[in-house]
Amino acid sequence: MKSVLLFMGSPRQGGNTDLLSDAFLQGAKEAGGEVTKIYLYKKEFLPCVECGGCDESGECILKDDMTALYDNIQQADIIVVASPMFFYNITAKTQALVERSQALWIRKYVLKQAVEKEKQGVFLSVGATKGKMLFDGSIRVIRYFLDAVGAKLTAGLMFRGIEAKGAIKEHPCALKSARALGAGMVTGSALDEIEEIYLP
Repeated sequence: MKSVLLFMGSPRQGGNTDLLSDAFLQGAKEAGGEVTKIYLYKKEFLPCVECGGCDESGECILKDDMTALYDNIQQADIIVVASPMFFYNITAKTQALVERSQALWIRKYVLKQAVEKEKQGVFLSVGATKGKMLFDGSIRVIRYFLDAVGAKLTAGLMFRGIEAKGAIKEHPCALKSARALGAGMVTGSALDEIEEIYLP
């Protein structure tokens, strides 16, 4: 059974990113996956303070809610980052999660510790504007975050022009595609026929 860990980076529960995430997890669970959803805005943790405390040990010296999340990350098979776009970027809490992966980056690239298990990664996002480059910067950030935690960006779903709360329900394929992606990630089936799929 594959374990799916989803980080929900929106401060708005029941909003479009949350609904997209739930559809993904529904598909994953129906396909036999074990799913965990973490609301980042319910967690108390700082962004990286660049203290250098992890440089020799690979262990972050800040003791807050992020401490437990490191264990969650290590145990997962599939890591999903879900964040709406705020000013063409992931939310502040999602960025804090990314920054605190520095300790895991140190383990991998400085201390040369072997990754416990190779993981797959998924990015889910929604933005109100229809800007052509809306997701470009965030895709790169998520790619490097996933690399730091021992995962590879496998696929994503990103939808433009969705703003009002619940508007994603009216999108012709968003929730259907999210369910299909969740199932496909767990079963290992082909993803290329999923509508609006992003495949790196």
